[in-house]
Amino acid sequence: MFDILMYLFENYVHSEVEFLVDEDELTQELTRAGFHQSEIIKALSWLENLAELQEGDTPYLCDHAQHSFRIYTQNEMDKLDVECRGFLLFLEQIKVLSVETREMVIDRVMELDEPSLILEDLKWVVLMVLFNAPGNESAYEQMEDLIFEQPDGRLHS
Repeated sequence: MFDILMYLFENYVHSEVEFLVDEDELTQELTRAGFHQSEIIKALSWLENLAELQEGDTPYLCDHAQHSFRIYTQNEMDKLDVECRGFLLFLEQIKVLSVETREMVIDRVMELDEPSLILEDLKWVVLMVLFNAPGNESAYEQMEDLIFEQPDGRLHS
């Protein structure tokens, strides 16, 4: 499923190609690209749920205390190792992620059918969330800079 999300992000978001809004046409395109039907359905559902996070009735868009500390559940720690959790904290500290967008990222990570996530995959989930979260254009650009402008691929030493 993550491969499909990456395919869509790289081929439609980072290109001048118009994103296909017809789900049937998009499914056919993904099938022609070699993806399995069950994985396509999961990926499209994941994207629909990401879009729903932008609606006003989600718990992530409320007024969180900015001095709070995030405690991860065991399931979250199983999926996000120490490096990934540290990276999310780093992104909050440099104001790329807000409390709300951090929670959106964690929500989307937990919906991936991967048992755990490596840091490189987490970076892409962050990009996808920021791209889809209105008012986060600057944070999205900062995240792109962090990913694409590092000469050795590392964010910090």
